[in-house]
Amino acid sequence: MKPPYCYMGNKPNFSSTCPLVSYLLLLFLVNPNSQLVVCSTDVKCTDTERRALVVLREGLTDPSGRLSSWINEDCCRWKGIKCHNQTGRVTKLDLRNPYQLINGGVGDSIAYKLSCLGGKINHSLLHLEYLTFLDLSLNDFEGLEIPHFFGDLKNLRYLNLSFASFAGEIPPRLGNLSNLQYLDLYADSYSSTSPWELRSPSLKWLTALSSLKYLNLGFAKLDSIGEHWLQILNMLPSLLDLRLHWCELKGLPFSLPSINFTSLSVLDLSENSFNSLVPQWLFNLTGLTELYLTWDFFSGSIPAEFANLKNLQVLDLSDNLNLEGQIPGLFGNLSKLRILDLSANNFHGAIHELFSGFSSSPNNKLESLDLSSNSLIGELPESLGLLKYLQHLDLSSNSFWGSIPSSIGSLSALRKLDLSYNMMNGTIPESFGQLSWLVDMNLLANSWKGILKETHLMNLRRLQHIRLTTEPTRSLAFRVSYGWFPPFKLKSIQLENCIVGPRFPVWLQVQNELTFVILKNVGIADSIPGKWFSEMSAQVTYLVLSQNQIRGKLTYQLHFPFLNVIDLSCNYFEGPLPPWSTNATDVFLEENSFSGSIPEKIGVLMPRLQKLYVSRNHLSGRIPSSMCDIEGLQILSLRNNKLSGQLPNCWYRSLMLWGIDISNNSLIGNIPNSFGFLSSLSVLLLSNNNLDGEITSSLQNCSGLTSMDLGGNKFSGVLPLWVEKLTSFFMLRLGSNFFIGHIPDSFCSLQNVYILDLSRNKLSGPIPKCIGNLTALVYGNRSEVFEGLIKVVTRGRDPEYSSLEANVKSLDLSRNHLTGEIPDEITNLFALRILNLSSNFLSNSIAEKIGNLQLLESLDLSHNHLSGAIPQSLTSLASLSRLNLSYNNLSGRIPLLQRFNDSSIYDGNPLLCGAPLPTKCPDK
Repeated sequence: MKPPYCYMGNKPNFSSTCPLVSYLLLLFLVNPNSQLVVCSTDVKCTDTERRALVVLREGLTDPSGRLSSWINEDCCRWKGIKCHNQTGRVTKLDLRNPYQLINGGVGDSIAYKLSCLGGKINHSLLHLEYLTFLDLSLNDFEGLEIPHFFGDLKNLRYLNLSFASFAGEIPPRLGNLSNLQYLDLYADSYSSTSPWELRSPSLKWLTALSSLKYLNLGFAKLDSIGEHWLQILNMLPSLLDLRLHWCELKGLPFSLPSINFTSLSVLDLSENSFNSLVPQWLFNLTGLTELYLTWDFFSGSIPAEFANLKNLQVLDLSDNLNLEGQIPGLFGNLSKLRILDLSANNFHGAIHELFSGFSSSPNNKLESLDLSSNSLIGELPESLGLLKYLQHLDLSSNSFWGSIPSSIGSLSALRKLDLSYNMMNGTIPESFGQLSWLVDMNLLANSWKGILKETHLMNLRRLQHIRLTTEPTRSLAFRVSYGWFPPFKLKSIQLENCIVGPRFPVWLQVQNELTFVILKNVGIADSIPGKWFSEMSAQVTYLVLSQNQIRGKLTYQLHFPFLNVIDLSCNYFEGPLPPWSTNATDVFLEENSFSGSIPEKIGVLMPRLQKLYVSRNHLSGRIPSSMCDIEGLQILSLRNNKLSGQLPNCWYRSLMLWGIDISNNSLIGNIPNSFGFLSSLSVLLLSNNNLDGEITSSLQNCSGLTSMDLGGNKFSGVLPLWVEKLTSFFMLRLGSNFFIGHIPDSFCSLQNVYILDLSRNKLSGPIPKCIGNLTALVYGNRSEVFEGLIKVVTRGRDPEYSSLEANVKSLDLSRNHLTGEIPDEITNLFALRILNLSSNFLSNSIAEKIGNLQLLESLDLSHNHLSGAIPQSLTSLASLSRLNLSYNNLSGRIPLLQRFNDSSIYDGNPLLCGAPLPTKCPDK
C-alpha cells in the first residue's frame, strides 16, 4: 500500500516536501492574508457554530476520546478546530487521524481502529459558513457515502478524505466548490472490515474546479468514464499535482490536440494497465518534476523525447514488464534527475550507454538507480563511479557477470547496494571498504570468489546488513585475524558457502544486536560462543547456523521471545534438547547428536510451533503427549532416532498437522485412533518401526491423505477396504508387514496413485484384473505437487525419499503368495516405469502386450512359475535398463535384447536357449 502523500512505495524517500506541506506553503504564498492561526483570547466562536460542532460530534464514533476537549464554551480551543483571529468564525476542521503509520502500514490494526473516528457526518457542518479547510483522512467511516452537502461548503479550499473508507459514488456536487485548490479522495483503506469501493461514472464535475492545484483520486474506480477522462483533466489549467493511481482507467490517448495543464509538476498514472506505447503528449509537460508510470504495461523502447523533460527529478517506469531495448544514455542529460526506476521490465544488453550518458554530465544529481529484474548483461563499467551522489543502487535479478569495478569506492554517499541474483563470478575489490556510508549490502546468489580482508571491512562504520552468498564450488574466504574488532554493529547477516571459520571469529562474536542471522556452510568447526548465543537470544527473530561443524552442548535454559525460525541442522551439537521457551514457528535440529528425551512440556515451551525437525539424532524415550497441545503444528519430523513406546493417542486439536515422519524408530503398538481427527493430514510416514495390529479405520476420515508409508512394521490382517475413499493417494507403501488375504478390488480405485508397494507380505490369490484402472499409471499425469509435499516433510535429505522421482510410477507386489496369471490389463499401465512381481507363484505366459509399456525402466518377474516364450515385444522397450526373468519355467529362444547380456537374468529357466546362455537353440 502506498502512502497517500510522499509516495515512494518501499523505495527510499528522496522526494521533496510532501504535497500537504507544499500546499499549505503555496496557500500562504498565494494569499498571505490567510488566517489559519488560533483565535486570540478575546474572540470566541459563535454559539451557532459551537452547536453545529456538538451535533457533528454526537453523530461520530470516537473510541479513543479524541474529541473529549469538545465540551467547554469556546470551540476555538477545541482540538482540531481553528478560527479566524478577529471574527471567531471556524475556518479549519482538522480531524485527520494522528495514528503514526509504520512503513506505510498501520502495524497494530486494533490500536489503529481504536484511534479512528467513524459513524455519521451531520449536515450541521453547513453552519460552518467560513470553513476553508476540512480533513477527515485516515479514519474509518466503514463504507459511508461522501455527504453530498460537502458540495455546499462554498469557501472550502482544502478537502482531504483520503484513507477514510468512504464508498459509493463521488458526489458531482463537489464541482460546486469553485474555490477548491486541494482535493484528496484517495480511496484505499486501512480498514479491516471490508474493501470499500469509491467510484465515479463521470469526471465532468471537475471542469468547474478551475482553481484546483492538487487532485488525488487514487484507488477510486473510474473504469466506466470512457476514454475522455484525459481531455477533461486537460481543462484544469491550474493543476500542479495529479494522482490517478490504480483507478482502472481505460485507454490512454497517444496524443492530444492541445495541452492546457502545462503547469503540471507531479503526474501519477501508475497501475492502470494501459497496454500501449508511452504517449507523446507527456513530453510537452516540460514542467514535470515527478512522473510515476509503474504497472501500466507500457511497451516498446524508451522514447528519445524523455530528453525534453529537463526538470524531471523522479521517473518511475517500473513493473511495466514489456518496456524493452537497451537503456539509452539520455537520462544522463537530465541534470536534475534524482530517482530513476526502470525495474521489472524487459530491458536487455549492457548498461555502458546509460553510464556513458552520466559521464558527459559530471554534475548529475542521481541519488537512486533501480534496474533490477530485467535482462541486462555484461560487466559493470568503471564509469559507475561517476555517480557521486548515488545513495541507492539496485541491479539485482539480471545477468551481470565479472567483478565489482574498483570505482565502487568513489560512491561515497552509497547507503544501499543490491547486486543479488546475478552471475557475478569475480572478486570484490578492496576499494569496497571506502563506502563509509553503506548501511545495506546485498550480494546474494552469485558466484563470488577471492578473499575478503580487513581492508574490505574496516571503514564500513555504518554497515547494518550483510548478505553475501556464493556457490559451494567457488572459493570465497574471509581472511581476517581471529581477534579483529569491526567498526560496525550489524542488525542482520547472511553468509552462505563462504569460508569464515574454522574458528568462530571475534568480529562475529561482538555482534550483539543481531535480529537476523544466517551462517550456513561457512566452515566453522568450533564450539558455539555461549555469551554471544545468550545475548542474541533476547532479540533474534531468525537464526540459521546449519551445515557447519559446530560442536558442544547448547545453553540449557534460554528465552527467545521474538524467535520465528531456528535452524541448527547438520552440525555436531550434542547433549539433551534444551527446554527453550520460545514462540518460534520453525525449529530445525536434524542431523546432530542430540540425545535423551524430547522435553515433556514441549507444548508449553513452544506453543506456536508449526514445524519441528529433529530427525537423525539419538533421541530416546516416548513422544510426549504435550505435543498434541500444539494447535498450530503442521510438520512433525522425528525420523531416524531411538524413540520407543506407543504413539500418544491425543491428536484431537492438531487440526493443522499435515506432515508426520516418525520412520526408523522403535515405536510399538497401534496407530492411534485420534489420527482420524487430523483433517489436514497429507503425508504419514511411519515405516521401519514395530507397530502392529490392523491399520486403524479412522484414517479414512483423513480425506486429504496423499502419501502413506507403513512399510517395515508388523501390521496384520487384511488390506483395508476403506482405501477406496482416499482417492488422492499418490504413494501407498504397505510392504514388509504381515498382511494376508487377497488384494481387494477397492485398491483399483486409487486413480492418483503413482507408487503402490504391497511387497513382502502374505497376500494370496490373483492380481485383480481391474489393476489396469490405476489412472495415474495409465496417463502419467504430473506428480510434482505430491512429490514436493514429501520433500518438505523429509527436507529432501533422507536417502529413501531424496530420489523420489526414481520410484514414481512404480508397482511392487513382490514376495507374496500371489497366484494365477499376470493379467493382460496390467499392460494398459502405459506410464509405468517400475514393475516388480517377483517371488510369487504366478503362472502361465508373459503377456505379449508387455511391449505396450514403452516407459518401463525396470521389470522383475523372477522366482515365479511363468512358462512359455519370452515375448518378442520386449525388444521394443527402449527405456528398459533392468530386467530379471530368472527362476521360472520359460522356454524357447531368448529374443535379441542387446542391453541384457548377463546370463543371470535368465538363470533357472532350463528350457531357454540362445545368447547370452551357453545353451544353443536347435536348428529349425
